[in-house]
Amino acid sequence: MRIRILWPAGHTTATLRRTPTSEALWAALPITSSANTWGEEVYFGTPVAASVEEDAAQVVEPGTVAFWTEGDSLALPYGPTPVSRGGECRLASPCNLLGALDGDPAVLRTVRPGDVIRVERA
Repeated sequence: MRIRILWPAGHTTATLRRTPTSEALWAALPITSSANTWGEEVYFGTPVAASVEEDAAQVVEPGTVAFWTEGDSLALPYGPTPVSRGGECRLASPCNLLGALDGDPAVLRTVRPGDVIRVERA
């Protein structure tokens, strides 16, 4: 499953693996939301609610597509967050792992708080 993520200054694509949460997200697409940033992470609300999956993780690679169950949000880290230790990508809490961005995650640096974000099937 491939998705496209668009915002006023850019866009990227991601490949999702098949998980209960990614399938629920896929079924809800397209969605539009408002961007938030937290350190070097972009996150935004979705209409999807999910439980924490078995392989949920808090420390992930840059460009991971994660789902923050506590906020029903997609989380897209591209570098350190306020809770990171060193240069790691540490999410606020363990998140479901949905997949990864296809290109350089640094493109997310152009997302500004309040930007309209659209996620659609690619």
